[in-house]
Amino acid sequence: MAGGRGWGVGWIAMHMRGEPATMASVAHYRDVVSEVRDHLVARAEEAAAGGVREVWIDPGIGFAKNSEHNLALLANLRTLVATGWPVVVGTSRKSFIGRLLVARRRRRPGDRLEGSLATAAWAMTQGAAMVRVHDVAPTVHAARLYGDGGRSAPEATSDTRLPPEPTSP
Repeated sequence: MAGGRGWGVGWIAMHMRGEPATMASVAHYRDVVSEVRDHLVARAEEAAAGGVREVWIDPGIGFAKNSEHNLALLANLRTLVATGWPVVVGTSRKSFIGRLLVARRRRRPGDRLEGSLATAAWAMTQGAAMVRVHDVAPTVHAARLYGDGGRSAPEATSDTRLPPEPTSP
């Protein structure tokens, strides 16, 4: 496995079949959760054996998966977390969110904030170690609604700076 060895960089194994132009045609699974898990564990073990010290797994929401596959993976994130590899989830502005929100006419990527926030918060409650998002500040605010008021929520890792938490009078 090239890359990572001695460079102090991490590596994310993301599940995807085909290429962007063909991935919809190869979105067929007998058991999407176990197939994605097995693929990711094999890639993560290969990377670790190759000397990569920091390895993450990503189910590849939206990549060669239909809405049903994406929802099954989200509903079963604990299966991926149970592998012991840190899990990354990226649902932000994905088209399946637009399809789920179609009744509310939320088809464009910029109109998918509610679904993006809900799925990111869900992923964190299920043990995802990282979420990839477009809207960092709203996602961090949503995360603060869970657990201990956000003290264990993931840190924002972009140039977006959040205002300090308000103090109680």
